[in-house]
Amino acid sequence: MKLTTRGLADTKLWEEAGYAIPRFDRDKVTAATKENPFWIHFGSGNIFRAYQANVVQNLLNEGVLGRGLVVAEGFDYEIIEKMNRPHDDYSILVTLKANGEVEKKVVGSVVESLTADSENETDFSRLREIFAKDSLQMVTFTITEKGYSLVNGKGELLLDVEADLRNGPDKPKSYIGKVASLLYTRFQSGEKPLAMISMDNCSHNGDKLYNAINTFAKRWEENGKVAVGFVTYINSVDKVSFPWTMIDKITPRPDTSVEEILKKDGVEELDPIITSKNTYVAPFVNAEECEYLVIEDAFPNGRPELEKGGLVFTTRETVDKVEKMKVCTCLNPLHTALAVFGCLLGYQKISDEMKDTELKKLVETIGYIEGLPVVINPGVLDPKEFIDTVLNTRVPNPFMPDTPQRIATDTSQKLAIRFGETIKAYQASANLDVKELKLIPLIFAGWLRYLMAIDDAGNTYELSPDPLLDTVCPYVAGLRLEQEQEVETAVAPLLRMKQIFGVDLYEVGLSNKVCNYLKELTKGVGAVRDTLKKYV
Repeated sequence: MKLTTRGLADTKLWEEAGYAIPRFDRDKVTAATKENPFWIHFGSGNIFRAYQANVVQNLLNEGVLGRGLVVAEGFDYEIIEKMNRPHDDYSILVTLKANGEVEKKVVGSVVESLTADSENETDFSRLREIFAKDSLQMVTFTITEKGYSLVNGKGELLLDVEADLRNGPDKPKSYIGKVASLLYTRFQSGEKPLAMISMDNCSHNGDKLYNAINTFAKRWEENGKVAVGFVTYINSVDKVSFPWTMIDKITPRPDTSVEEILKKDGVEELDPIITSKNTYVAPFVNAEECEYLVIEDAFPNGRPELEKGGLVFTTRETVDKVEKMKVCTCLNPLHTALAVFGCLLGYQKISDEMKDTELKKLVETIGYIEGLPVVINPGVLDPKEFIDTVLNTRVPNPFMPDTPQRIATDTSQKLAIRFGETIKAYQASANLDVKELKLIPLIFAGWLRYLMAIDDAGNTYELSPDPLLDTVCPYVAGLRLEQEQEVETAVAPLLRMKQIFGVDLYEVGLSNKVCNYLKELTKGVGAVRDTLKKYV
């Protein structure tokens, strides 16, 4: 059983092994897609393969759609070259349900894969051809929040970005430079309409994409690198839209236990690869069953009936409410809390942390007590029910091999949204006092303790990747695990960084609380557990 077109020819073999396989004519769909593509997605990662690709597969099976997906990868080309193409763009989705069921599906809705590499003339010419097509309705992205940033942690333009802004759209190197170049191709082909949709898990994601693209358009037009009118095109909502979205589905790193299940079924060539850019990718993706994707309904060139696949289309205002509910209160802050303290307490699975009395109470208090009072009910999803599902079904799911180490990635980029927005809401409220917050400051102190890279047993560990580690780690470099340590002098400048916490912790009156917690967390071996028991 090989995951290729030829290997899937014996459908009975796969079905007898318990796999759902595509029920549409893939050759016909491929031909229709290549002639008239309607959706191209940038970012060939786990979330895309487990969610968007699966939704399209379901709609192809039902006959709602007659064309599939094109995927492009603009950061790590080896994903396309070493994973997509050897498997003829098929992947396996393994859904791990909370009740213990394992659902296996071969996903074949991706019918073309390309490297977004301006040096690859074949692939980039094909991308330009796609962007020039009348049929193209939507371009979507899951490239992570930092994928939209044009600057480094110090606020300096990235070298590739700086070069692209100067040189124009012909041979761009940066991710957004390449996307802006392709959008310029669409402008040149007749100012054709298009929806540019970030589906990344970050606040006001459509604005992040717009701001990055608009920066390129403005600079290029000012420098005479593009025709006059490109900026106007980008800023005309009837031509190019940048909808906001809220996405939620946990798709952790492909797990060896899942790989063993597939191997026992007889599936061959399942070995994952680690690319030269350190991307870990496998022919399968494991995911939870819960999923939410709420999209602002702004599509200048129309859109297919994706609501029939479970996606929710609504107003920007509603998306904003849903996104704030999830990112600022009902899920992401709880994940970050578990990630930070999970690393400190030596946990390897998020699900196991929900068996820990203190950690379970920590996230319940942050969610229900400190966060929920500032959440506005968006109408399309109920906030309390959402937290209930997160804490009672999703996070405790023992079959979801997610780790605190993975979730701790890029924490410096997350704190401002996941906790800073709640602090701001308290400040703006006539009925709430920001100084009453007890556990959100404890999370901040826990993160500072985490940056010391020493767990509660006194063992060292490797910090998860984060673009600001070189900036923030020096502030805790002099701290030790010892009694009555003076910590404020060391971390005071860090606590004032609004880019990290969303607020100046001195200005909002939480700095003293954070410093006191940090002092207790660093008293010695076992101090993290003692502090949790004392305050949670």
